[in-house]
Amino acid sequence: MTVSANANPGQGGAATERSADPFVRIRGLTKKYGGHFANDSINLDIYPNEVLALVGDNGAGKSTFIKMISGVHRPTSGSIRIDGRDRDLHSPQEARNAGIETLHQNLALVDVFTVQENIFMGRELQRRIAGVVPALDHAEMRRRTEALFEELGLPKPDLTRPVRALSGGQRQAVGIARLLLDSDVRLLIMDEPMAALGVEESRLVLDLIERLKARGFAVLIISHNLDHVFQIADRIAILKTGRMVGAVERDEVEHDVLVHTIVGGRLPEHLSHRNAEHLA
Repeated sequence: MTVSANANPGQGGAATERSADPFVRIRGLTKKYGGHFANDSINLDIYPNEVLALVGDNGAGKSTFIKMISGVHRPTSGSIRIDGRDRDLHSPQEARNAGIETLHQNLALVDVFTVQENIFMGRELQRRIAGVVPALDHAEMRRRTEALFEELGLPKPDLTRPVRALSGGQRQAVGIARLLLDSDVRLLIMDEPMAALGVEESRLVLDLIERLKARGFAVLIISHNLDHVFQIADRIAILKTGRMVGAVERDEVEHDVLVHTIVGGRLPEHLSHRNAEHLA
């Protein structure tokens, strides 16, 4: 497992400064189905060491946008520049190779498997008994699982229990660890990570996101819960009917203003001017 090149494990959950250069630079990204624009000319920068929240009503185009930058859908037009290189993402594997992973709501975990069995699912380690008979190397998988949680600063659940016995927050930690095993992920996309979780479980997931940010990852979360957005996001990007209304600093916008922007599809004038300068 390779933690981001910008990682600084000694920082723990402390806030970190945003990099001067975006890891992902998106310009004019468009997805058209016949005469319908699911996304229309989206511009957005995503930085290391930050949490960016993507918000908007149902049908705003959030899912289509995420599918384009995670390699599921190819854009009709526009560009995606990753770490200074223009990339044409034909598949989720190409997105992974470029440093982008997506954690979906269902987490893609097998409930009856233990933590380490889920993390190494499809990538099981083997050893040979007496140099001849192949067998699963449970001890090494456990050692690497423990090291992975420690390196990422994630709270370690009971590795011997099936994941169905874990809390929602612990399951999120397992899902994150599975994605980051033996990979060079720089951007982690999380689709409604606090959906259907209680207050305490949501707090655990918010802490997980903070830990990832502190280790240099860019984290893009899609959420309808604006209270969570204001707790965790450094910036907030707003989509309306397939268009990017703008991306604003969390500290520059109040809750009511954000709600009006989501509904009305227009930033207040002082924020609109700054947003246009930023994405020039």
